[in-house]
Amino acid sequence: MSKILACSQASATDTESEIGTITEQELIWLCQQGDRACFRLLYQRYQHRVRSTLYQLCGSASLDDLVQEVFLKAWKGLPKLRTAKYFSTWLYRISWNVATDQRRKLARGQERTSINIHEAKSGEKEPLNYGKLTDSQAAPDLMHLHYQDIVQRGLSNLSFDHRAVLVLHDLEDLPQKQVAEILNVPVGTVKSRLFHARNSLKKFLEQQGISL
Repeated sequence: MSKILACSQASATDTESEIGTITEQELIWLCQQGDRACFRLLYQRYQHRVRSTLYQLCGSASLDDLVQEVFLKAWKGLPKLRTAKYFSTWLYRISWNVATDQRRKLARGQERTSINIHEAKSGEKEPLNYGKLTDSQAAPDLMHLHYQDIVQRGLSNLSFDHRAVLVLHDLEDLPQKQVAEILNVPVGTVKSRLFHARNSLKKFLEQQGISL
C-alpha cells in the first residue's frame, strides 16, 4: 500500500521512476481511481504491443489515431475492469474491436471508390494507392521479418479472422487460450484458423521467393 500512496502523490517524473517497482495490479488500481500519471506508465508498458498489433491488422493508415483510440477507450473503461490480471487480454480485445471498426470503414471507402471508378469516363484511369498496406516505414522499430513490407502484404491477403489469430499468436506470442478470449471464439476455432493462416502465408512467401 505504501507504494500505491507514493505513486499517487508523485509528480510525472517521479512516477516514471516507479515503473520498475510498482506492480501492474497496483498500477491498474490507481488508474481506476483516476490517476493519469500512472496511466501514462501503463501506456508506456503497452503502447508498442498495441501499435504492433494494429499495424499488422490494419496497416499504417491512421495508425497513431488508432493507438490513441485504443488507450482512450481503455482509460474510460478501466473503472469497469473487475480483475486486473486480465488487463492485457482486455486491452488486446479493445485493440481487436478498434481494428475491426477500422477495417469496416476502409471496406466502405473501397466500395465508394469502386463505384466512382466504375462511373468514371472511359479512358480515365484512377491512380492506384497501395500505401496503406505496404508503407511499413510508418511503424516503429522495423527490425523483424514480420514488420517487413512483403510479410505485411502477405498478411493483407488473409481473411481478417485468419490474420488476427496469426498476428496475436505467432507475432505477438500470445497463447491460444488468450487469443480465444480476445476474439471470443473457442480454442478449437483458433487452432483451425491458425493452421489455415500459416499455410496461406507460407504459400504467399514461397511465391515471393522466401522459404521458411
